[in-house]
Amino acid sequence: MRPPPVIRLLAPGELSTAQEIERAAGRAFADVGMPEIATDDPLPAAELDRYRRAGLAWAAADADDEPVGYLLAEPVDGALHVEQVSVHPRAARRGVGRALLEHAAMHAAEAGLTSLTLTTFEDVPWNAPYYRRCGFRVLDEREWTPGLRAIREREAAHGLDRWRRVCMRRDLASAAGGVVSR
Repeated sequence: MRPPPVIRLLAPGELSTAQEIERAAGRAFADVGMPEIATDDPLPAAELDRYRRAGLAWAAADADDEPVGYLLAEPVDGALHVEQVSVHPRAARRGVGRALLEHAAMHAAEAGLTSLTLTTFEDVPWNAPYYRRCGFRVLDEREWTPGLRAIREREAAHGLDRWRRVCMRRDLASAAGGVVSR
Protein backbone atom coordinates (compact mmCIF):
# COMPACT_ATOMS: atom_id res chain seq x y z
CA MET A 1 0.00 0.00 0.00
CA ARG A 2 1.37 3.39 -1.02
CA PRO A 3 1.59 6.17 1.52
CA PRO A 4 -0.50 9.22 0.62
CA PRO A 5 1.36 11.92 -1.27
CA VAL A 6 2.75 14.79 0.71
CA ILE A 7 0.89 17.98 -0.13
CA ARG A 8 2.89 21.18 0.20
CA LEU A 9 3.09 24.62 -1.33
CA LEU A 10 4.50 24.72 -4.82
CA ALA A 11 8.05 26.06 -4.62
CA PRO A 12 9.28 28.99 -6.75
CA GLY A 13 11.66 26.73 -8.68
CA GLU A 14 8.87 24.27 -9.56
CA LEU A 15 6.82 26.45 -11.91
CA SER A 16 8.24 24.80 -15.04
CA THR A 17 7.65 21.39 -13.45
CA ALA A 18 3.99 22.32 -12.93
CA GLN A 19 3.76 23.37 -16.56
CA GLU A 20 5.20 20.01 -17.67
CA ILE A 21 2.73 18.16 -15.42
CA GLU A 22 -0.12 20.09 -17.05
CA ARG A 23 1.21 19.33 -20.55
CA ALA A 24 1.61 15.62 -19.77
CA ALA A 25 -1.81 15.34 -18.12
CA GLY A 26 -3.44 17.24 -20.97
CA ARG A 27 -2.27 14.80 -23.62
CA ALA A 28 -4.98 12.35 -22.55
CA PHE A 29 -7.62 14.68 -23.99
CA ALA A 30 -6.52 13.66 -27.50
CA ASP A 31 -7.83 10.16 -26.70
CA VAL A 32 -11.36 11.50 -26.10
CA GLY A 33 -11.60 13.63 -29.23
CA MET A 34 -10.39 16.90 -27.73
CA PRO A 35 -7.05 17.53 -29.48
CA GLU A 36 -7.29 21.30 -28.91
CA ILE A 37 -7.29 20.73 -25.16
CA ALA A 38 -4.48 18.18 -25.48
CA THR A 39 -2.23 20.75 -27.12
CA ASP A 40 -3.37 23.82 -25.15
CA ASP A 41 -0.51 25.71 -23.53
CA PRO A 42 -0.22 25.46 -19.75
CA LEU A 43 -0.67 28.54 -17.62
CA PRO A 44 2.24 30.97 -17.94
CA ALA A 45 4.84 30.85 -15.17
CA ALA A 46 3.86 34.35 -14.02
CA GLU A 47 0.25 33.22 -13.49
CA LEU A 48 1.36 30.09 -11.64
CA ASP A 49 3.60 32.25 -9.50
CA ARG A 50 0.67 34.55 -8.65
CA TYR A 51 -1.18 31.56 -7.15
CA ARG A 52 2.01 30.40 -5.42
CA ARG A 53 2.68 33.78 -3.82
CA ALA A 54 -0.94 33.86 -2.61
CA GLY A 55 -0.40 30.47 -0.92
CA LEU A 56 -2.97 28.83 -3.21
CA ALA A 57 -0.75 26.57 -5.35
CA TRP A 58 -0.10 23.15 -3.86
CA ALA A 59 2.08 20.34 -5.13
CA ALA A 60 1.62 16.64 -4.48
CA ALA A 61 5.14 15.35 -3.96
CA ASP A 62 6.42 11.81 -4.38
CA ALA A 63 8.83 10.02 -2.04
CA ASP A 64 11.73 12.03 -3.55
CA ASP A 65 9.85 15.31 -2.89
CA GLU A 66 9.32 15.81 -6.64
CA PRO A 67 5.93 17.21 -7.72
CA VAL A 68 3.74 14.69 -9.52
CA GLY A 69 0.59 16.82 -9.41
CA TYR A 70 -0.60 20.26 -8.45
CA LEU A 71 -3.72 22.25 -7.66
CA LEU A 72 -4.43 25.96 -8.02
CA ALA A 73 -7.30 27.66 -6.22
CA GLU A 74 -8.72 31.05 -5.35
CA PRO A 75 -11.58 32.33 -3.22
CA VAL A 76 -14.71 33.01 -5.28
CA ASP A 77 -17.98 34.10 -3.68
CA GLY A 78 -17.41 32.42 -0.30
CA ALA A 79 -16.02 29.20 -1.78
CA LEU A 80 -12.53 28.04 -2.67
CA HIS A 81 -12.62 27.66 -6.44
CA VAL A 82 -10.36 24.94 -7.83
CA GLU A 83 -8.94 26.54 -10.93
CA GLN A 84 -6.67 23.70 -12.02
CA VAL A 85 -5.83 20.16 -10.95
CA SER A 86 -3.21 18.28 -12.94
CA VAL A 87 -1.61 14.93 -12.19
CA HIS A 88 1.25 13.53 -14.23
CA PRO A 89 0.16 10.30 -15.99
CA ARG A 90 2.96 8.35 -14.25
CA ALA A 91 1.23 9.12 -10.92
CA ALA A 92 -2.37 8.68 -12.13
CA ARG A 93 -4.80 6.42 -10.27
CA ARG A 94 -2.81 6.65 -7.05
CA GLY A 95 -4.98 9.10 -5.13
CA VAL A 96 -2.90 12.17 -6.01
CA GLY A 97 -5.82 14.23 -7.35
CA ARG A 98 -8.04 13.24 -4.44
CA ALA A 99 -5.28 14.14 -1.94
CA LEU A 100 -4.93 17.56 -3.54
CA LEU A 101 -8.70 18.10 -3.36
CA GLU A 102 -8.79 17.03 0.29
CA HIS A 103 -5.99 19.45 1.08
CA ALA A 104 -7.88 22.25 -0.66
CA ALA A 105 -11.00 21.33 1.33
CA MET A 106 -9.08 21.52 4.61
CA HIS A 107 -7.54 24.85 3.62
CA ALA A 108 -10.97 26.22 2.67
CA ALA A 109 -12.55 25.07 5.93
CA GLU A 110 -9.74 26.66 7.95
CA ALA A 111 -10.29 29.90 6.01
CA GLY A 112 -14.02 29.84 6.84
CA LEU A 113 -15.13 29.19 3.26
CA THR A 114 -18.33 27.25 2.65
CA SER A 115 -17.41 24.89 -0.17
CA LEU A 116 -15.14 23.95 -3.03
CA THR A 117 -16.25 24.83 -6.54
CA LEU A 118 -14.86 24.05 -9.96
CA THR A 119 -15.77 24.00 -13.61
CA THR A 120 -15.04 20.98 -15.75
CA PHE A 121 -15.98 18.95 -18.80
CA GLU A 122 -19.15 17.00 -18.20
CA ASP A 123 -18.40 13.93 -20.31
CA VAL A 124 -14.67 13.37 -19.78
CA PRO A 125 -14.25 10.38 -17.40
CA TRP A 126 -11.53 12.02 -15.30
CA ASN A 127 -13.48 15.29 -15.08
CA ALA A 128 -17.13 15.55 -13.91
CA PRO A 129 -17.61 11.79 -13.29
CA TYR A 130 -14.43 11.76 -11.19
CA TYR A 131 -15.40 14.86 -9.23
CA ARG A 132 -18.80 13.31 -8.47
CA ARG A 133 -16.95 10.42 -6.83
CA CYS A 134 -15.04 13.03 -4.80
CA GLY A 135 -18.25 14.50 -3.39
CA PHE A 136 -19.00 17.27 -5.89
CA ARG A 137 -22.39 17.83 -7.46
CA VAL A 138 -23.33 19.61 -10.66
CA LEU A 139 -24.89 23.01 -10.06
CA ASP A 140 -27.99 24.09 -11.89
CA GLU A 141 -27.31 27.34 -13.71
CA ARG A 142 -29.66 29.10 -11.28
CA GLU A 143 -27.19 28.18 -8.49
CA TRP A 144 -24.21 29.82 -10.16
CA THR A 145 -22.77 32.72 -8.22
CA PRO A 146 -21.66 35.91 -10.00
CA GLY A 147 -18.05 34.71 -9.75
CA LEU A 148 -18.86 31.34 -11.32
CA ARG A 149 -20.74 33.11 -14.11
CA ALA A 150 -17.67 35.26 -14.79
CA ILE A 151 -15.43 32.16 -14.84
CA ARG A 152 -17.77 30.43 -17.30
CA GLU A 153 -17.80 33.54 -19.50
CA ARG A 154 -13.97 33.53 -19.61
CA GLU A 155 -13.98 29.82 -20.43
CA ALA A 156 -16.50 30.36 -23.24
CA ALA A 157 -14.35 33.18 -24.64
CA HIS A 158 -11.40 30.77 -24.59
CA GLY A 159 -13.41 28.29 -26.70
CA LEU A 160 -14.05 25.68 -24.01
CA ASP A 161 -17.81 25.63 -24.66
CA ARG A 162 -17.19 23.56 -27.75
CA TRP A 163 -17.59 20.69 -25.27
CA ARG A 164 -20.18 20.54 -22.48
CA ARG A 165 -18.96 22.24 -19.30
CA VAL A 166 -20.49 22.18 -15.85
CA CYS A 167 -20.04 24.06 -12.59
CA MET A 168 -19.71 21.79 -9.57
CA ARG A 169 -19.70 22.32 -5.82
CA ARG A 170 -18.68 20.25 -2.83
CA ASP A 171 -19.95 21.40 0.54
CA LEU A 172 -17.21 21.39 3.13
CA ALA A 173 -19.26 19.26 5.49
CA SER A 174 -18.28 16.37 3.18
CA ALA A 175 -14.54 17.09 3.44
CA ALA A 176 -12.45 14.22 4.80
CA GLY A 177 -8.90 13.93 6.09
CA GLY A 178 -6.19 11.44 5.29
CA VAL A 179 -3.69 13.79 3.71
CA VAL A 180 -0.22 14.48 4.98
CA SER A 181 0.36 18.23 4.74
CA ARG A 182 3.19 20.54 5.55
